[in-house]
Amino acid sequence: MMSQLIPVFTLAGFVIIFGIALVIVAGLFGPKTKYSKMKSMSYECGLVGEGPETTKIPVKFYLTAILFILFDIEIIFMYPWALAYSDFIEAGHGIYIFSAMAVFLAVFTFGLFWEIRSRALEWE
Repeated sequence: MMSQLIPVFTLAGFVIIFGIALVIVAGLFGPKTKYSKMKSMSYECGLVGEGPETTKIPVKFYLTAILFILFDIEIIFMYPWALAYSDFIEAGHGIYIFSAMAVFLAVFTFGLFWEIRSRALEWE
């Protein structure tokens, strides 16, 4: 079992070492920028920025993004399950796999109804 994971660990180690090496080489040989007040100012189409440099974004945008990602991941988990379900039936594990997906879908269906009931996506 552990011998099957050796290539995975080798690749993960190579990726980590290569990433660290790239950051070090870029820091050593890359261009050195000098920060100034003008360079730190916000840039809006060549005009001096108006108002504060940072704007507050309503929480509704973040909530919508998180809910989209959550339900998008649900579909990502369901697609491979649907493709492999017939193999699990042939192996005799069909009921277990179906009940696991039913629990998974029940949790997300509860979340969907909670989202609708709490009016999480209404903008007013």
